[in-house]
Amino acid sequence: MKIGMMSFAHMHAYSYADSLLKMPNVELVAIFDEDMERGQDAAQQFNSVHYSVQAEFLALDIDAVIICSENNRHKEMVINAAKAKKHILCEKPIATNLKDAQEMIDVCKEHEVIFQIAYPVRFSSPIRELKQMIDNGELGEIVAFRTTNRGQNPGGWFIDKEQSGGGAVLDHTVHMVDIMRWYLNEEVVEVKAFVDSYFHDIDIDDAGILTLEFENGVIASHDASWSRFAQYPTWGDVMIEVIGTKEIVRVDAFNEHIRFFSNAKKSLEHIFYGSDMDSGLVRDFVNCIEEGREPSVTGYDGLKSLEVALVAYESSEKAKTIKL
Repeated sequence: MKIGMMSFAHMHAYSYADSLLKMPNVELVAIFDEDMERGQDAAQQFNSVHYSVQAEFLALDIDAVIICSENNRHKEMVINAAKAKKHILCEKPIATNLKDAQEMIDVCKEHEVIFQIAYPVRFSSPIRELKQMIDNGELGEIVAFRTTNRGQNPGGWFIDKEQSGGGAVLDHTVHMVDIMRWYLNEEVVEVKAFVDSYFHDIDIDDAGILTLEFENGVIASHDASWSRFAQYPTWGDVMIEVIGTKEIVRVDAFNEHIRFFSNAKKSLEHIFYGSDMDSGLVRDFVNCIEEGREPSVTGYDGLKSLEVALVAYESSEKAKTIKL
């Protein structure tokens, strides 16, 4: 299978490209990036060919693309790739507004290409094990969730609202809303949120607390932030606590680590040894294409998680609970 990468603006592009190189049935044919230096460096690193013109890249004989551009360019690249009959894995969030997200979904359907959203947390082993426990009824009836996704401020275009569409709340809410929707097979119907910038002198949010209610009455809290400082021993956390009538189970997707002490810049580091979520995501995408099936994470999944994050901003601005 021939796959191309579209933009290395998002840091996950490097992990996805590395995952492609580890797959014997996949060839990373080309890299498109309008940033010449970044694109050429990536092409050299991953033994590929760099293209700076999108039309020339999409004219190549490739089966699929992985898009890791700035958030506000997802729509453009997805639509162009779909029209070129390339299957698509797009970095989250799907878009910066719901209208664009729906148009992307519709165009991909019209041109009969697979459209998958990059939610690698679904491919964490402990997260999947907890999903199986819920499906088997081991936790009883689900009553509530408590989730966190707290990491470091990426800087750059992430803190430019025009390019990102939002700060930490957008960046770190969509992952956990996706997991909760996946666990419950229910939609969020009510959102109350407090959003602001608490940890950095920036013109975009770096933290938020959300309370959610699902259609079946399950309640949830979510703590999203860029609150981790540079010397913190790990990037952050992706935690979910599921409260059931039989059991309460807490999982942190990044908690499979050893503690490493040294005299280096960070005296303590957490060295991750667990399942490679990014590789699981990319393998699933490739398998979807080979099997001609719907992806595990659809464009609609991307739209519904985006909706909750955007409504959180509205709730905070209006200082009231918003019903979806």
